[in-house]
Amino acid sequence: MGVTAWITSCSPVKEQKATVDTLQINYVIRSVWPHDTEAFTQGLLIHNGELYESTGQNGTSWIGIVNINSGIADKKVILDNRYFGEGISILNNKIYQLTWQNHVGFVYSLKDFKKLHEWTYQSEGWGLTHDNNNLIMSDGTNKIHYLDTTTLKIVKSVAVVDDQGPVDDLNELEYIEGFIYANVWQTNKIVKIDPATGKVVGRIDLTTLANDARKASPKVDVLNGIAWHPDTRSFLVTGKHWPHVYILKIDEAPKPVK
Repeated sequence: MGVTAWITSCSPVKEQKATVDTLQINYVIRSVWPHDTEAFTQGLLIHNGELYESTGQNGTSWIGIVNINSGIADKKVILDNRYFGEGISILNNKIYQLTWQNHVGFVYSLKDFKKLHEWTYQSEGWGLTHDNNNLIMSDGTNKIHYLDTTTLKIVKSVAVVDDQGPVDDLNELEYIEGFIYANVWQTNKIVKIDPATGKVVGRIDLTTLANDARKASPKVDVLNGIAWHPDTRSFLVTGKHWPHVYILKIDEAPKPVK
């Protein structure tokens, strides 16, 4: 069964209550899928109706296509033990993958997952997405870097800030309809970023989902993993060792608090 069929066949449940955050983006849970609790999730995306996941831990870093009925991935790429895998993105029939502190990224053919080449960068590698023109990379700071897809060199960087100042620890990324959504490491928050200014224009608090995941499995680690299904306008989230992928409907914009 395809991703679209699963999303559209499920009924929404209770909407989460508003908080005092004036940038809060509310959500409704549409459905819940199983997720492999062995997966230390670094990247999550949907491409051509398939759910892709990348994981990263010493000795167990891989990229795979996830069976949404079981949560288990068909592993297409398994990294050598010396590499700690991080985020992935798919663009121009290629898969791009970051590593954490190895300062090297890999490029694979989407057709057969054959490694085409690799590139180096100075920072750590955390999250990866694209805007159809450039790759967009996070490195654990408050900086978002744009990479040319031919040279894989940084062409510009944007500093991300909110009303409290720099927003550090930006992790997994997803580019959705002109905005960048980013997990903030070691929190239950996802921030919505205006890429033109770097300003945070919305926040999603997923504490309820994190608590639910923690009750279901003692292995649960931090929230990480964002995917967007444009056909059904569904927002998918999970975490490291989480037992579920949650399929959400999010508001178009933050709702002002009265």
